[in-house]
Amino acid sequence: MQNLKFTTKYKNNDKLRTSFFKLAADTFDINFERWYRQGGWGEQYIPFSFVDGDQVVANASVNTLELIIHGQRTKAIQIGTVMTDPNYRGKGLSTHLMNQILQEYEHTVDLMYLFANESVLDFYPKFGFKNVEECLFSTKYTSISSKSTIIRKLDINLAADLHLLNNFASNRLPVSQRFATDHTASVLMFYCLNVFNENIYYLEDQNVIVIYQQKDDHIELFDIISTNEINIKDISDQITDEYTKQITFHFTPDGQGLELNSTMTNEGLFVKTVGDTLYPAHVKHPITSIA
Repeated sequence: MQNLKFTTKYKNNDKLRTSFFKLAADTFDINFERWYRQGGWGEQYIPFSFVDGDQVVANASVNTLELIIHGQRTKAIQIGTVMTDPNYRGKGLSTHLMNQILQEYEHTVDLMYLFANESVLDFYPKFGFKNVEECLFSTKYTSISSKSTIIRKLDINLAADLHLLNNFASNRLPVSQRFATDHTASVLMFYCLNVFNENIYYLEDQNVIVIYQQKDDHIELFDIISTNEINIKDISDQITDEYTKQITFHFTPDGQGLELNSTMTNEGLFVKTVGDTLYPAHVKHPITSIA
């Protein structure tokens, strides 16, 4: 480690940023470039990195945010983009970065969490993180006969549609008061640009953006993005058709007239409590704000 330097907040350093993007692409096969060019890298995304010259060789990023838990706001960080160049592995770099993050935020937030893949499930408990099961919600559905709204698929390659999406992402209300995230526009835009770019729809009458996918009689509902209070049942009525039999929610829905079924699932969520607030049971972290 004697030739390595710790650095952070290098968004405006072209060489380090380019190296960071390359390491992310090589490690996770993800592309940060368009996300960055569209303004996705905001002040709430903070990389903690080791560099060798102009090369980023190890990283663990912090996303600062708030959790909405039963209507109350809790300060939290989500850790993501944990990666090390293969030529620099076995030197304890990820351990040093994790300790640096914990030291930086242990007195300023109530919860720290991350989503881990299967190859590192034994790593995070060493830092006090505990594996937490999530709850996936669904509802059996019978479609109504009358629908009034106009549903328009958004094209992120069109400047007007991208502007609309950015505006909604930046000014949205949390999707649920039972459990949701806030100040996560940066992560949401990454998903819109890279993951769900073919599944984004604007409901004109309701003035909401809905991210969903329908296959046969089943709808996967990923997010509802609105700047006003919404009723999920009303939105569901507009996106279903006569074939719809079930909707699965990839977030925690408020009830609002829906008869919800739930299934426990383990998606690699690890949580560390550093304040008095406990991470709630039987909730689903919004998929569009998983870093």
